[in-house]
Amino acid sequence: MKFLRQNFFYIIAAAVIAVLYLFPSVKLKIKDLFFPVAAIENAITLQDSDLDVQLKGINVASTNLKNFKGNKLIFLNFWGTWCPPCREEWPTIQKLYETKKDKVDFVLIAMQDEEAAVVKFLKENNYTVPVYIAQSPISNNVLPKVFPTTFLLDKNGRILLKEDASKDWNSKSVHDFIDNVTK
Repeated sequence: MKFLRQNFFYIIAAAVIAVLYLFPSVKLKIKDLFFPVAAIENAITLQDSDLDVQLKGINVASTNLKNFKGNKLIFLNFWGTWCPPCREEWPTIQKLYETKKDKVDFVLIAMQDEEAAVVKFLKENNYTVPVYIAQSPISNNVLPKVFPTTFLLDKNGRILLKEDASKDWNSKSVHDFIDNVTK
C-alpha cells in the first residue's frame, strides 16, 4: 500500500503513456482536442505554376489541379495505399467528403502507387472521394516530404491549413473551420 501511495503519479503517467501507445486513435482525439487546427499559414499563396499538375482520375474524370482554383476551398491530400497513417485517416476523409463536398473540392493524389492498387483499395472500402494520380511533376512548394500531407487551400490558392500527419478530418473543429472560412 505504501508503494502505491509513493508512486501513484508514476503509475498513472505510465498508464496514460501505455494507452496513447496502444491506441493511436486516442492520441489523435487528444491532439485534436488540445491542438484543433494548425495555424493559418500567413501570406503563402500557391502560384498557378504550383497548381499546374495534370491529374489522371481514378474514380473521376481526369483534369488539371489548376482547374480547381477559383471555385471552392480545395482539400488537397497526398497519400498512398502503402502508408498506414494514410489508410488510418481515410474513413474520416470519406465522412468529411460526404458532408462538405458542396463547399469543398476534394483532390486526393495517390503517390508512389500503382493504379490497380488504388482502384482495389477504393473498391474494397467503398470510398467515393475523388482520387487522382499525378501525370506531371509536382512543384516543390506542394510536394510532400511525409505522408499523409494535406493542404486546405482557399479558392485563390492561399494555404489555410497544412497538416503533415494523420488527422481526424471529420472532427467538429475541422467542420467549424470549413464553415467559418466559407461564410
